[in-house]
Amino acid sequence: MSDIHHHPEGETKALQVRVRKIAGQINGVERMLLADRDCAEILLQLLSIRKAIKSLSEKILHAHIRDCIEGATNGNDAKRRIRELTTVLERYVE
Repeated sequence: MSDIHHHPEGETKALQVRVRKIAGQINGVERMLLADRDCAEILLQLLSIRKAIKSLSEKILHAHIRDCIEGATNGNDAKRRIRELTTVLERYVE
């Protein structure tokens, strides 16, 4: 699962922005903990982070199917990539 491939630059930049926002949210939770903020407020922020990670995962999954699996160079490559995706999805839903 260590193939190097390239995605459209605009898409990559948009994903990076999402990751930075999530990182900012996580840093915010750390600040909330240090400030001894209300547990309910922290839990709401964590829920927001979880939803943001889910959304990011879905974007990457769709891009992977579109760019990596549909763009496979041959049948064997496509089958290998589908097996890899299946393994990832099995872990994702645990």
